[in-house]
Amino acid sequence: MTDLKGPRDDRWYLSLMSPNTKGPKFAWLDPTSIYINAIAFKDLLDDLCAELEAGDIDVVAGLDAMGFVLGAALAARLERGFLPIRKAGKLCVDTDAVSFSNYSGRTQQMEMRQPAFAIGTRVLLVDQWVETGGTMDGAIRLVERQGGTVAGIATIAMEQNERTEGYRERYKVVTAVLPTSYWQAECNAQRLSSFATYAAERTFPSAGRTPAI
Repeated sequence: MTDLKGPRDDRWYLSLMSPNTKGPKFAWLDPTSIYINAIAFKDLLDDLCAELEAGDIDVVAGLDAMGFVLGAALAARLERGFLPIRKAGKLCVDTDAVSFSNYSGRTQQMEMRQPAFAIGTRVLLVDQWVETGGTMDGAIRLVERQGGTVAGIATIAMEQNERTEGYRERYKVVTAVLPTSYWQAECNAQRLSSFATYAAERTFPSAGRTPAI
């Protein structure tokens, strides 16, 4: 596979993320364009897995809904099982539920199957993006309520606020956006400089050849 992206350590794939074009009720950007590009997705997973130790993790839990994509991919890489933590009303088995406030300030409920794991199970929590930290707080409560231990949190980016800083103090937090990088400052401001030159075609895989970067 041809290397088309230049230096490996620059988190180059973050510039593939697309801006919100649908208004304030949606998240301010869409990271899923990373996933469609094979090289970008591989490098994202490489960067996250480089800071994770499979021996410290028993199960990977992905948060509904886009945490399913990233969480399942990390579980496969780490050779660990995958547990979905779902929005209310989606599971057809007995569940435990908590209420939480999402990034838009709306109160929602999330559920986890009950029982989901043995007491003492070490669970890596994965979401695509952590903005206010409310959704992650709900997942933490579900895991701990069933006697699990939060082995860490993995995400593309975690915006900085009082709650998320508390996560970094209490848990191992692994993010593709490094906390000291200019990417972090731009995420906190909810506006990436790469939006100015964003072109969806950069992310497209091409039939029969290496995806163009």
